[in-house]
Amino acid sequence: MFWLFIATFAYLLIALQSTLDKFLLSSRRVGHPATYTFYSGLLSLTAILLLPFGFHLIAPAVAAWEILAGAVFSYGVFFLFWAIRDHEATQVVPVVGAVTAVATYVFSFLLLGERLDRPELWGITLLVLGGLFISLDFSPQRLRRIFLGFESSLFSGLLLALAYTWFKKFFESDNFVNVYIWTRLGLMLGAASLLLYPAWRKIIWSSLLKFKKPAGQDAHTGSIFVLNKTVGGVGSFLLNYAISLGSVTIVNALISLEYVFIFFLVWGFSFWVAKIFDERRDWVTMAQKLTAVVIITVGMFLVAR
Repeated sequence: MFWLFIATFAYLLIALQSTLDKFLLSSRRVGHPATYTFYSGLLSLTAILLLPFGFHLIAPAVAAWEILAGAVFSYGVFFLFWAIRDHEATQVVPVVGAVTAVATYVFSFLLLGERLDRPELWGITLLVLGGLFISLDFSPQRLRRIFLGFESSLFSGLLLALAYTWFKKFFESDNFVNVYIWTRLGLMLGAASLLLYPAWRKIIWSSLLKFKKPAGQDAHTGSIFVLNKTVGGVGSFLLNYAISLGSVTIVNALISLEYVFIFFLVWGFSFWVAKIFDERRDWVTMAQKLTAVVIITVGMFLVAR
């Protein structure tokens, strides 16, 4: 199960990107979802660097389906950013991750004929529950806010699950690089389709005209910024590669590992830059986090046995 190690490393890189984002950004405020989705689509064009390593033309019908899958992924990202705009990212992302993991199992069962044995199902269940337990604040006020914005999180999770399942189906009949490039084209076109809506088009063009430079102009900050985007891109690439090799259901459920990595990274950084990483260290919080780590570890053992 080499793909499990690839997925684990991918989530480590994505967790590092998320932690560095918090370090680099002066605020947690998120701009309009259309703007973030549009820029994500533009960044997906870096996939053209892989053209010499396996790209080839495919039947128009197949190309259309792969592009559509990429566009569906793009709109899953759009609803994710929409949910984050109105609610805290630390509350939204675990819910989206849980919905994605459960929905991926359903879609892969129906579309791919994927069957998991009982220990694997228990492992996925523990991974999902552990991911929620390590990330969420279970106070009544916070839980009420989650369910107020649950619709966007639900749509995001369903669309991402459908896209990932389609990706896996395409990986089974073509080489990884070719599928990756065609689906990234779909992601870009899906993001560009937001320009068709006049209000969003105005917001996107406005953001291009008022582009803000990152705070901190020194070479050290610039190096961290470039490293951060590179790390995130490699993590996303490896995650797709893991899906191409193994179970899409299990790979998506392993997102709980990202929350574990973020917990330890933020906890470590909180001793270094406490003003930015203001991590709670009371015994109740630490007990919750460590219990979640144990649950996730058991889930990981069951799916990797």
